[in-house]
This record gives sequence, structure tokens and C-alpha cells, in this order.
Amino acid sequence: MVELVVPSILAAQAEGRRRFEVEAETVGEALRALPVADLLFTERGELHRHLNVYVDGTDHRERGGLDSPLGDAREIRVVAMVSGG
Repeated sequence: MVELVVPSILAAQAEGRRRFEVEAETVGEALRALPVADLLFTERGELHRHLNVYVDGTDHRERGGLDSPLGDAREIRVVAMVSGG
């Protein structure tokens, strides 16, 4: 079981919740189990470029991407990037 935390901006579309517990084998599988999964991924199934995902504080790309196994991970945190100029 892993806890997923979504940004507050997605809470309205996530039943008003920011935290979810899911059973999953990989990072991508866990993210797709969220009620807001359709907002996280493009039509091609890729994570939107304005989102960062951290597994126990480590960027998911450093762990091998969405297909990386969760193992004993405890938390996945989705962070919306802020950009501007």
C-alpha cells in the first residue's frame, strides 16, 4: 500500500481529497489508480510535462520512470510546477 498526495489544485476533481492509498506494483500503476488520473496523463499516456512526481522524496525519473517498481515505497507526491517569466 502506498499513499499518493496530489496538489491542492486537483483536490476539487479528486472528491475534495488530496491523499489516497492504493495498491500498485509500479509508479505509473499507482498514478493511474487515482480518480484524477485522466488529468495527469496526456492522450498518449505520458505524464503531463507540468507535473513532477516524487517517490519517497526522489524524482520518479531517477528511479526509472513510470514503469519503476514501488517496492517498499511509502509515499508518491505529485507536484504541479509553477512557471512564468
